[in-house]
Amino acid sequence: MDTFVTFTILGLVLGSVYAIAASGLVLTYNTSGIFNFAHGAQAMLGAFLYWQLTIGWGMPTLPAVLIVLFVFGPMMGLGLYVVIMRGLRDTADVTKIVVTVSVMLGMLFLSQWFWHPEKPRTLRMFFGDDAKITVLGATVRVHELLCLAAAVAIAVGLRLLFTRTRMGATMRGVVDDPDLLRLSGHNPERIAGFSWALSSMLAVLAGILITPISGGTLEANLLTLLVIDAFAAAMFGRLRSIPRTFVGAIVLGMSGTYLLGYAPSTWTWTSNLRVSLPMIALFVVLIVLPHDRLRGAAVRTRERYHVPSVGKAIVWGVALVVIVFLIRLLMVESAVTTLTIGICFAIVALSLTVLTGYAGEMNLAPLSFGAIATIVVYHFGISGSGLAQRLTLIGIVAGVIVAALVGGLVALPALRLRGLYLALATMAFGVFLSNMVLRDTTEHELFGVKFSLFTGGNLVIPPLKVGPVDLADPTTFLMTVTVVFAVVGVLLVALRNSGYGRRLTAMKDSPAASAMLGQNLVKLKLSVFVLSAAIAGLGGILMSSAMGSVSGETFTIVISLTLLMLTVVAGIGYVSGAFFGGVMAGVGFSIIMVSFNNLAKAQPDLEGLYLLLGNIAAVSPALIGIGVGHNPSGTVHQVVEGYRKLRDAKPVLAGGAAIVSVSYLLALTGVLDNWWFATITIVTVFALPVAGEMIMPTAVLGPEEAARRRPLDPETVGLGEPYDDDTMARVDRELGLPAEPRRRAPATQHSKELTDVVS
Repeated sequence: MDTFVTFTILGLVLGSVYAIAASGLVLTYNTSGIFNFAHGAQAMLGAFLYWQLTIGWGMPTLPAVLIVLFVFGPMMGLGLYVVIMRGLRDTADVTKIVVTVSVMLGMLFLSQWFWHPEKPRTLRMFFGDDAKITVLGATVRVHELLCLAAAVAIAVGLRLLFTRTRMGATMRGVVDDPDLLRLSGHNPERIAGFSWALSSMLAVLAGILITPISGGTLEANLLTLLVIDAFAAAMFGRLRSIPRTFVGAIVLGMSGTYLLGYAPSTWTWTSNLRVSLPMIALFVVLIVLPHDRLRGAAVRTRERYHVPSVGKAIVWGVALVVIVFLIRLLMVESAVTTLTIGICFAIVALSLTVLTGYAGEMNLAPLSFGAIATIVVYHFGISGSGLAQRLTLIGIVAGVIVAALVGGLVALPALRLRGLYLALATMAFGVFLSNMVLRDTTEHELFGVKFSLFTGGNLVIPPLKVGPVDLADPTTFLMTVTVVFAVVGVLLVALRNSGYGRRLTAMKDSPAASAMLGQNLVKLKLSVFVLSAAIAGLGGILMSSAMGSVSGETFTIVISLTLLMLTVVAGIGYVSGAFFGGVMAGVGFSIIMVSFNNLAKAQPDLEGLYLLLGNIAAVSPALIGIGVGHNPSGTVHQVVEGYRKLRDAKPVLAGGAAIVSVSYLLALTGVLDNWWFATITIVTVFALPVAGEMIMPTAVLGPEEAARRRPLDPETVGLGEPYDDDTMARVDRELGLPAEPRRRAPATQHSKELTDVVS
């Protein structure tokens, strides 16, 4: 009986903390329409700051709690809304998800910047670990009772706020119809900002309360993912009902503790299952509970993509292979493998291009399908022994097929989901796979056969050998994966230009309209999920082989989210966006950070500066991802549009090509350092459209736009410049006068006014 009471109380305590965190998620979603994936990271930052104030600086507990809860928490939430979240209106679901994921990653990197992850930090319970009472024979700490009381008070308070107060009604109206709310005399921005401030305070409170219960150790990734468990509770309440959210959180907490307490001792995977339980519950809740589709009305988003023809795609594919070969001539042997891994990540990113860029469906765990294919290849696709081991082509095909089948199985129950719900379902699958499969290093026996899924915690994947082609040679491996990327990319462009691709795009734009025109959405979704999982499986196998040895950490949900974020930033609707996003996610920023760290060691006098630049480089991917709300079509789209304007500025294009060619020759002969060549090339590529507007404005912008942008001399107005409304507005700007709309009266009106004056 004492054991039952103990586990019940512990489950109630964990559930109460989940309820506090989930209430914050419900609050922000109901007032802004944005599901905040950074909620756990906010809790993590609050817990770290509380440790810094109390343990690091010796501040008393009460002032530290007041500062963290009522100053830092609300200011963090308000700042997020004002700077980032309110600019996400009229963007697609993927953009909203990526921005909040970017905030989460940015906070993770920021915490590692200020609080080095190798230094151990612990938080003590309020009133100490010895402050306890006895309830029905079980020992309960005061800290745990405080968690229960706080959760009940917050649930009741939020319920009353939403149902019994004018503020609650206006908070719900912010996301439903902000324009109508504004007409009734309320300020939607102020109300939404208040909601984000309150939600952030709840997240910080959850972080402070749950850390001592879960062991007291502060670890950024672990704490962020721990609060993510509250996602299941929030979805149990369908992101609307506080009472149902509270009940779901309590059930979730108690299920985990009962499983740990009463599972058979022969279950070697009980601990992994308990950690995975919230994600299993999230997936089940998404499938079983009835829900709406988030928004019934279609919204015209700001994303725009230009798909090239198949012929142009082939030309660009050949160009990519040639460029990579030329770059290989500049690289040292160790850097070749690094670039190979980056291109393998780009192949995985292609799975996001077809699934999200073309079809509008979501997958937050693409690397999970790469992990499945890798496990299959390890067990069934390797021939030989010792140093003579080689990956077989049949093994690769088997791994890709199994990954595709698993993709279909995951998608099958989720076919009626879309947008946020589908994103959460795939995230639940990814976290479940990491906790249950990739941690399963123990030996099992089934029908007399002994096996383990992730043997020893590390899988060694040798290179492929097909006839005379042996990928044990780094250059051969690099060029092979480049050709694979180019071929898959061309095939995806051909698919996009086919009837099937147009049906995918129609489903993305309006599923209801697509179904009304006779399209079978179930078959479309299932087929595109299978295709996407197959591509991710292929990329995962090649990536594992390029690395040589992979662990469970290689396929974590954080890496998948980073890949998704950078692919969206580059342009998820473009094959080239997948290339740049994948390369940067795989190796790009890591190389930059390692370079700064090496410079810091080589030049001790400038160590502080180089370490600062390295930390900035670590945070920069998240900062770039946050900015995707202002450019939802991606960087590739922006560059493509810039170069479209240079079609009639051939001298500018020739000059840019000459600069890059000369730099390459100088680097090839050793006159120029490789880093300088890379810097010159990147600057030239991005600066050429701007230079074209300055050097040949008429050819790039057109005569009218060039004349409008030309500096205006106010004294020539009416002489060399036309005397029209546009010119007068420019005169006002030159003179620093406030801009006012000018509209000339019709000639008949002037005649009437003149007649009136004369008479």
